[in-house]
Amino acid sequence: MNSLYYDEFFNTDGTPRPHCQLLFDELQNSSVEKLEGIQERVTRTFSTQSISFTLYGEDEQTERIIPIDCIPRILPADEWERLEAGLIQRVTALNRFVVDVYSKAQILTDGVIPHDLVLGCAQYRIEMRGVPIPLSTPIGICGTDLVRINEGFRVLEDNLRVPSGVSYMIANRQATKTNFRNLYRQYSVREVENYGEVLYETLREFAPHNQSDPCIALLTPGVFNSAFYEHMFLADEVGAELVEGRDLIVNDGYVYMRTTSGLRKVDVIYRRIDDDFLDPLFYREDSVLGVPGLMHVYRKGNVALVNAPGTGVADDKAIYAYVPKIIQYYLAEEPILQNVETHLCRDPESLQYVLDNLEHLVVKPVGGSGGYGLFIGSRVNSKERDAFRVTLQENAAQYIAQPELQLSKSPCWIDRRFQSRCVDLRPFILSGMNCRLVGGAFCRIALPEGSLVVNSSQGGGAKDLWVADAAC
Repeated sequence: MNSLYYDEFFNTDGTPRPHCQLLFDELQNSSVEKLEGIQERVTRTFSTQSISFTLYGEDEQTERIIPIDCIPRILPADEWERLEAGLIQRVTALNRFVVDVYSKAQILTDGVIPHDLVLGCAQYRIEMRGVPIPLSTPIGICGTDLVRINEGFRVLEDNLRVPSGVSYMIANRQATKTNFRNLYRQYSVREVENYGEVLYETLREFAPHNQSDPCIALLTPGVFNSAFYEHMFLADEVGAELVEGRDLIVNDGYVYMRTTSGLRKVDVIYRRIDDDFLDPLFYREDSVLGVPGLMHVYRKGNVALVNAPGTGVADDKAIYAYVPKIIQYYLAEEPILQNVETHLCRDPESLQYVLDNLEHLVVKPVGGSGGYGLFIGSRVNSKERDAFRVTLQENAAQYIAQPELQLSKSPCWIDRRFQSRCVDLRPFILSGMNCRLVGGAFCRIALPEGSLVVNSSQGGGAKDLWVADAAC
């Protein structure tokens, strides 16, 4: 076995891990034709439902069906419960951090994080200074990316603005369990298909004036957005109205939705639009996606926005390096889940280390997301590395660097045979009056052989994650 990476399925001696034994036996007893049939059926499920994502290249956009692998990844319940505790701890601290930096900024006064790192962050929204945040919880929905290396799970990043992927988690489950019904029962797999109910309850708790039956709207940029399928799916799951900015209007300090029977007041907006486009009176003047005056209503407390504007300050990749200190500062606890080792290029000593070791590092823009802008030193030639060193020296504060991780691998059914591919996990943490998770996550796959990039926007695939309460 290859000891450079953690194998999710096999021990180092080549035997199946205890929690994978039942699945191993099932696969061993299945013919190539049977497995091809299963793979074809789960693929057809995604095709017939048009479960797609838009890939953005240099010259064009391509909409494609997300590739799904039929072999589930299995995680024992005790491992999941540790992840769950760590994720709740992390999001709780990040919520307190965001509230603090837009009010007293005590963490800055106490010198835990440099002032300029927060106040100079591109995602810091000065318009949120002093704005009361419902439930003191700006981060209602978080998608945290986890990877496993030989030393254990690590948090790769926190997605706190408009995290996506939960619809694919549910679609993976619906497609996969149908083809492994007996195995699914034997493992007593925890459910994820109640996510819509949990999301509705979370959004309802944000409603102004303690309304018990609020009007909830999901604000989408429209059909050309890469995750529009998910917007439709979640609006249906929650029973929310799917709206674009042009469907909403501000009047007398409230937000209203245009309907065939007249205007209807909206209480909670689950927004899938970036801050910059929310309100042309506050942010980008040329935005046609948002609602003029929306921020005035939000600041008055007459509509809830989930997530709150300005949460991106906490998922900036430079701030990420301080999350362990953030947890210690606000909760007086040691982090349950560890970060990946991170070098802030804004620090001269760290920058020199990065410049000297570029061939072993992955360099990321601090405000980046979706896998865009990565520089993987081992994947380019010396001339390209030398050119990037110049860029790095000229814009050091805009980058962080991390070691090139050997991500764990899981077996996939590709080209009529089993092949191992790198995987990660994106669990979704919902925070209202309490933190909640369903028993599963969006498991992404780096499909090209040797690839480390799992992002859907970069051509990654997906598989179902089973959190198993039995047969382990």
